[in-house]
Amino acid sequence: MLPQKNNPHILLINPWIHDFAAYDFWAKPMGLLILGAVLREHGCIISYIDCLDRFHPEDSQKNLYARNGRGPYLKTIIPKPRGLEDIPRNYSRYGIKPEWLKKDLTAVPKPDLILVTSLMTYWYPGVQESISIIKQILPDVPVVLGGIYAALCYEHAVKNSGADHVFSGSGVKEILNIVSAYTGFLPDCKFDPDNMNTWPLPALDLQNKTAYVPIMTSKGCPFNCSYCASNYLDPGWMVRSPENIVKEIFFWHEKYGVKDYIFYDDALLINPEKRIVPVMEQIIDSGINLRFHTPNAVHIREINKKIAVLMFKSGFKTIRLGLETTVFEKRNSLDRKVTETEFKMAAEYLLDAGFEKKQAGAYLLAGLPGQTYEAVEESVKIVKQNNITPVPAYYTPIPHTSMWKKAVECSRYNIEADPVFTNNAIFPCWNNGFSWETITKLKNLIQSE
Repeated sequence: MLPQKNNPHILLINPWIHDFAAYDFWAKPMGLLILGAVLREHGCIISYIDCLDRFHPEDSQKNLYARNGRGPYLKTIIPKPRGLEDIPRNYSRYGIKPEWLKKDLTAVPKPDLILVTSLMTYWYPGVQESISIIKQILPDVPVVLGGIYAALCYEHAVKNSGADHVFSGSGVKEILNIVSAYTGFLPDCKFDPDNMNTWPLPALDLQNKTAYVPIMTSKGCPFNCSYCASNYLDPGWMVRSPENIVKEIFFWHEKYGVKDYIFYDDALLINPEKRIVPVMEQIIDSGINLRFHTPNAVHIREINKKIAVLMFKSGFKTIRLGLETTVFEKRNSLDRKVTETEFKMAAEYLLDAGFEKKQAGAYLLAGLPGQTYEAVEESVKIVKQNNITPVPAYYTPIPHTSMWKKAVECSRYNIEADPVFTNNAIFPCWNNGFSWETITKLKNLIQSE
């Protein structure tokens, strides 16, 4: 047991992205920032370095082209990973320059522990590079890696990340024990890990600029779609009260002037009368002009006339529908979210409520194992016939999903050996007529009137 240490200094780091393309579509490391808030509430000193910071003091282009808080990351072309040399696209590091990270690591008081998060499994090269530089500057400070890559590809992360410890469990439940193991600091717990209403607000105030705020009204998902790992990452479904959600929205608006709020939920509209309806009604009654966005998609069958009108009146500006495919007679192998009639009615309700076609988009999965281009093309046409914007969602093979085995069998890459080959930009499982010309054709079809 380490000797008791008072007020340890914990450094949080959001690593770089290495990819063929990346853009800040309202992406924030919420898990890491929630852990930072928990640790701060329990007496730890918290610092934060965001390698994806679009508002870094050294960046003369910061805030360029920002739309509703979104915008481009700084980009530096780097060599492609081994095995992807034949991909006819540039591969880049997205985020701040390495010298800026080194300077930031030197500038902060020496931490007692460093927590690094991870998101997409195929972004792990960015995690590797980030941890490598951390070790150069702070070689004797322990580094703990968590997040999605760490959980889904645990053994790979242990062997390849460079972290001293890889954590794959519930960070909210275990973070105090993790800090105790490295610093000897173990305060009495001041919140209930199983009750989101008791959690502190995420430490978004540690950012250089709060351009938008992600809102998590729940954690986990009551569904079990074959292409999604939500149930593996967050077993069960935990929800917040409408009052707690509204309180957070008003806090960020009143203290930081934030107008754009991003719902990260996988099941935002489920049980709407007890969850999202009271939130929207309170927002409307307040008279405050806010903007809401749903990049994670909402469940179509929950959209009725009342819901559509409330969404429009309360300030929803970006609606993404979880359609996935219009091959309705075969979709049970994917999920059981929606029928053809439910999709058509939801589209009608949204348009009647006042939403424009450019605001309402339907995600369509492309690149699924065994999927043909013709099937995707037909889905695009049906969505457009209903005056909704088709939004392609390129399939990423994800370990621990029911579709993973099929993905492994059909992929032209060894996706089990290296997560870098699961990158949706290379369509790893679309062997049926795949070509870059096919992708261009699909994009042109979506953009055509």
